[in-house]
Amino acid sequence: MPKLTMVTKIESGECPIRSVLDRVGDKWSVLIFVALKDEAKRFNEIKRLIGDISQRVLTSTLRRLEADGYISRKVYPTAPPKVEYSLTARGQELFTLIHPLILWAKENREGIFESRKAAENANSAAGTEQIT
Repeated sequence: MPKLTMVTKIESGECPIRSVLDRVGDKWSVLIFVALKDEAKRFNEIKRLIGDISQRVLTSTLRRLEADGYISRKVYPTAPPKVEYSLTARGQELFTLIHPLILWAKENREGIFESRKAAENANSAAGTEQIT
């Protein structure tokens, strides 16, 4: 395994780690990977699986993931055109790397929510004490 060293050129925008993780570490990309993990899906199927993503955001995220080679877009010559999205080999490889993170998130979700609630309660109490 290559040695992980401190990243240079962060300020100049040339950080190779940032340029990749910015594209796959956003709010929606991982959810799109999960939606496509087993089979190709149409746009509305992806939207339905994710739920609260807007059509505009889904479209732009799919385009970015396609441009980076994580997903492929196949257009069928029908009327109206049928379009399916699927993970490429690169996308499948990345999914195998993020799958443990997804499992960890599922296993730890309740504890994380409890910690958030405790922090909110502590912040609320601290705010109340300062007012009185």
